[in-house]
Amino acid sequence: MRERLSVAGRVVLAAGGGYGLAGLATALLSLTLPLARPEAVAAATLASFVLMPAVAVAVFATRSLRRAALALAGSALVLGGLVGLAMRGAP
Repeated sequence: MRERLSVAGRVVLAAGGGYGLAGLATALLSLTLPLARPEAVAAATLASFVLMPAVAVAVFATRSLRRAALALAGSALVLGGLVGLAMRGAP
């Protein structure tokens, strides 16, 4: 039963965390890429399609669910901080 809960937790973490990190990365890239705004948003969105499955693979490759959650939370904090900094300078 414990193994099933671990897999269920990883599925939720991979789906929700992957979506969240992809969203943060899209926001950051669309604010910082040196392209016209529509092209920057399109390029950032395309990059997010690579990031979300990569996060899912990383969540399932990590040794423990706790480690995966901490890594995802740390990445989200860093990306969120960078988005905040990028928004200060956004026109």
